[in-house]
Amino acid sequence: MKGFMSEKEHAERIHMIRQALPACQPQEGSPANSFTPTELEQLRLMLNLGPRDTGGTQLMVAEKEQKMDILNPKEWLGPKKTGEASSLKTKKINIACPQEACFEQPQEEKQQLSTTISDRQHSISPSWYGAPVIKDNTTTQLFRKQVRQGIFQNPTNGQCPGFMQCNLVVLPQGPIAFDFLLFCQRNKKACPLIEVCDVGSPHPIGVARGADLRTDVPKYAIYKNGALYKEVNDATEYWPENSVAFLIGCSFSYDGAFQDAGIPLRSAEKGRNVPMYRTNLPCRSSGSLKGNMVVSMKPISAIDIAKEVEITSKFPHAHGSPVCVGNPKAIGIVDINNPEWGDTIEIGVEEVPVFHACGVTPQSVLMDSKVPFAITHSPGYMFITDLPSDYVI
Repeated sequence: MKGFMSEKEHAERIHMIRQALPACQPQEGSPANSFTPTELEQLRLMLNLGPRDTGGTQLMVAEKEQKMDILNPKEWLGPKKTGEASSLKTKKINIACPQEACFEQPQEEKQQLSTTISDRQHSISPSWYGAPVIKDNTTTQLFRKQVRQGIFQNPTNGQCPGFMQCNLVVLPQGPIAFDFLLFCQRNKKACPLIEVCDVGSPHPIGVARGADLRTDVPKYAIYKNGALYKEVNDATEYWPENSVAFLIGCSFSYDGAFQDAGIPLRSAEKGRNVPMYRTNLPCRSSGSLKGNMVVSMKPISAIDIAKEVEITSKFPHAHGSPVCVGNPKAIGIVDINNPEWGDTIEIGVEEVPVFHACGVTPQSVLMDSKVPFAITHSPGYMFITDLPSDYVI
């Protein structure tokens, strides 16, 4: 592109730019090839382009031919002759420094592009090394469609046996989201992490094809400043643009294994939610997040206790083996007939209460820590994935 000027003019132009912007390098900590507002203004003045208006400099860029010589200011202004411009379709682009969001697309175009990319990505099977094989039109996909359409709005215990169920936590990107990720790593019994979505994405492409976490959970809980604000069946309205969605393993995942072993699921049989309780078992804190473990309870026949422990120990990604068998007071539960979440379940004469770590622990911790905003599943209303319940994460 040096044909527009002599070698001498070309060298002088480079020297002029370097004089305006010493070394022509970004400041320390800035992205490569970026200018601060002051540097950009100096460059424009040195090249006789005049001061930049507040809306950004509008340049005519030819869509047919995108190449131009950045050292030739004449090309920055576009073709001067009408005849030269007549054969080219041009458009205006606002030029500003990165700190002022250069080449910012209109919001509606950004949303359309994001939706197009998102829809394309989350509807295909994962293809990275070691990715799970997710088949199309599975029982779980049909179930999520019923949830999305508002046909199923009940607790999910006993639903889709043999498939992994997950608790949901959604936080805005930032320090609290990082603290929560670290909290899950430090408290794997209560918060076995299954999937973390990309920032802004409601699509858990690693565990469920075609799923949308904004609509595919039967009931959501919205929290503001550490308090329950509202429960809804569709979280789209409340979903933050910079969301980070976490999926955490759930003990409902081994309901199918219990059924195969002949262990009754009392809550599911009676059409009730499982009872859940706060305990005196402290979790390891992480940054601003701290609190105690929450447990769920299943009444198990005394003769089946060994079998129950054997089965659940094979599901570490779903809270694994019990944290307590028998005496609820040992973990700080004063009244077993008064759970903080879920429904009361009667314990038979020959049955023993068995307590497992529960994915409602994050909700309890978020409340205790007064987190400004969060979306979670409502206790007992899980997201059902396409993965087999015994899939090794």
